[in-house]
Amino acid sequence: MTPAAEHRIETAHVRRTPRYTVFLGAGAALGILAAVVLTFAFNGTENVSASTGVSYSTSQVFGFVCLFAIPVGVAIGGAIALILDRSLSRRAREVRVDREVITVDDVE
Repeated sequence: MTPAAEHRIETAHVRRTPRYTVFLGAGAALGILAAVVLTFAFNGTENVSASTGVSYSTSQVFGFVCLFAIPVGVAIGGAIALILDRSLSRRAREVRVDREVITVDDVE
């Protein structure tokens, strides 16, 4: 076995990027919070619906509002992450990297 090493100096771009899952999760949490606020801010659960003739409970109203608020919150969180990613890409810097590749010939 004779190991062979190869050294090269290369350049690489280093920049910070946001964690998209964190921003999407925060957007979903913001959507749930908005659904809670909208559910309890307007007391429409006591009245019978004019279009369906049914009275909805508070939890049903919360579920219906969540169907719209959570996707909107996720979209807002994703948009904020994209804006941050674009602004942080301008601060990218170039560094020199020493790359070493070692190959071992295994003869049996």
